[in-house]
Amino acid sequence: MGDDGPVEGRGEQIQRAEREAARQRLLAQAEAERIPAEETTRAVPDRRWRRGQR
Repeated sequence: MGDDGPVEGRGEQIQRAEREAARQRLLAQAEAERIPAEETTRAVPDRRWRRGQR
């Protein structure tokens, strides 16, 4: 048998395509649920904890 390298069968091609499709769905979902950094790092003054220190 003179195999010159790995031969990808139809099943492997289908699995690779399904993995890529799943990866794209996950990336799209993550992007849709992403919260921009500007919204998560906005400082909100909260001095309630200092009330008893004055």
